[in-house]
Formats: sequence, C-alpha cells, structure tokens
Amino acid sequence: MKNLKSLAIALFLAAGVSVNAQTKKIDVKASTINWVGKKVTGQHSGTVNFKDGAVVLKGTKLVGGTFTVDMTSLTATDLTGEYQGKLNGHLKADDFFGTDKFPTSTLVIKKIGSKAKNVYAVTADLTIKGITKPVNFDLAVNGNTATTTFKVDRTKYDIKYNSASIFSAIGDKAIDDEFELAVALKF
Repeated sequence: MKNLKSLAIALFLAAGVSVNAQTKKIDVKASTINWVGKKVTGQHSGTVNFKDGAVVLKGTKLVGGTFTVDMTSLTATDLTGEYQGKLNGHLKADDFFGTDKFPTSTLVIKKIGSKAKNVYAVTADLTIKGITKPVNFDLAVNGNTATTTFKVDRTKYDIKYNSASIFSAIGDKAIDDEFELAVALKF
C-alpha cells in the first residue's frame, strides 16, 4: 500500500510538471542559421536551413529544445555563380559535411542554467556527420524569439580539410578549425 501511495504521488507530481511545460515548434521559414568560416586568406559566409525544431518552455522559462538542420540546404551567400557552386559542392562533399550520407544535423539541449534575465547558459549535444559532441552557448529568449551566436570546432566532427592543427605545413591554405553560427529562432 505504501508503494502504491508513493507511485500515485510521483505520477501526480510528474503530471503537474508536464502540464506546465509547453512545447512550441519553431517557424522553420522565419528562423535562420547564418555561418561564417574563416581561413588565412579571408572568409566565407552563408546559410543553412532548419528542417524542424521546438523549444520547451515552462511559463516563460526555457527548459529544453530539439532542432534538426537540413544540411543539404547549406549554401554560401558571399559568392555567386560558378564560384558559389564550387564552394557549395565542396562544403557538401565528404571532406566537409558529407550531406549525401548525413543530410541532417541535430542539436538537443541537455542542460540549462539561468545567466541573466531571459539569458540562459545552455549545454547541448550537437550531432554533425553522425558524431555527437557537447557545445556550450548563451541563448537569449525574448517573447517568441531566441538568439545565440557560438563557435563549433569542426575537427571534433571529423571535418579535417586544411586544418592547421592537423596539417601543420598547410601554410596560407589553412582554414580555421572553428566556424561561427548565428541562430535566430521564431516560435
């Protein structure tokens, strides 16, 4: 009887938590991901699109989220024509993101801490090319929007092409190991 009573209390408390949490799907058309990749001789920038995603809120407080990115939508926006096509093809090839084998990447929020009013310190699992590694970033939530900027070390996801940390004699052909993502969510 005591175990039954404990189970009933646990179920009641769990139900109360789930009732208070609200999952809000992101608007994939209005949400954006902009990227910047730097190299010794300059940089390239572009976009990649969300496939789907959602944030989980308890009242106005962020408590979770899961996002899927359509890696096949990866495109450079700083180039046009033939040069854009060449760069896009190279970024989608196996020595970068291998989008034929890995058409999506995911980010799953694992831990959230409050940093300031409406700003959260987030730890998430980022999966690129089937490899999952933790990433940390600050996420600002304001109404039905959230924004963040953070860097990703591509070498942790087996993207080693022209990495100076791996190929020390690469010289001016080196590409930075980290690329930057600027994310704006609408939900």
